[in-house]
Amino acid sequence: MRKRFETESGLRVIDVGYTSPANINYLTGLGHSVFLADLVSDAWTGDWENGTDEDGKPVWNAEGFLAQSLNFCGRTFDVALLWTALDYLPEQLVAPVVAHLFAAMNPGGQVLALFHTRTQGQETVHCRFHVTTGDDVEVQLAQHFPIQRAFTNRSIERLFSGWAGHRQFLAKDSVSEVIMTR
Repeated sequence: MRKRFETESGLRVIDVGYTSPANINYLTGLGHSVFLADLVSDAWTGDWENGTDEDGKPVWNAEGFLAQSLNFCGRTFDVALLWTALDYLPEQLVAPVVAHLFAAMNPGGQVLALFHTRTQGQETVHCRFHVTTGDDVEVQLAQHFPIQRAFTNRSIERLFSGWAGHRQFLAKDSVSEVIMTR
């Protein structure tokens, strides 16, 4: 993904997570535009629960959440830095977020997502991510939100089944790195 940032110009990028001045400076310094969306914080601090279902589980207002948190005003994007957001979102918001991103991505657009391979341990702490000029991504502790799930390779494939392709890599610290292409 870094190579794409450095070789293409004028990309439209969605950075999902806490505002990262490092990401903004890096991406705009390369001539790209950046749209910020802190989905995890918006999901858990907003008023998106609509009561409970017959099993007593919370019902989430996915349509309202998307309208407020991912309102792109008709803009489309080339890259989405999704980081680990899907691991922390309430279950009822995950598929609608992926579908909304698919609709907002240009053909050939890519999503970089990280997925935890387990739900317990120090590696599952909610973090913010900063791109660097090298191959590493800096990680910084963020506001505490409980991890909701660990996606398996198969569940990631199902979630992104409408996408043209994906590449998956096992990263360090019990995280899987996936690049999906629209």
